[in-house]
Amino acid sequence: MQMTPEQAVAALTACVNLTAMYLPIYLVRIDERTGKVFILAGDDFQVLVDRNGELEYPNEPDEF
Repeated sequence: MQMTPEQAVAALTACVNLTAMYLPIYLVRIDERTGKVFILAGDDFQVLVDRNGELEYPNEPDEF
């Protein structure tokens, strides 16, 4: 499965922003089941990029 153009731009932008915060990027992978790009940065910061280029943060707390 390949990334859509929107997904590729959003994933690259997310990686640039993460490294600007001095977070190392450990993994960038396409989930074959969902088609989403998974980015693992820092100790446990996760970003998912869906096929439309929308970002999701699965380990973000619901409330502060």
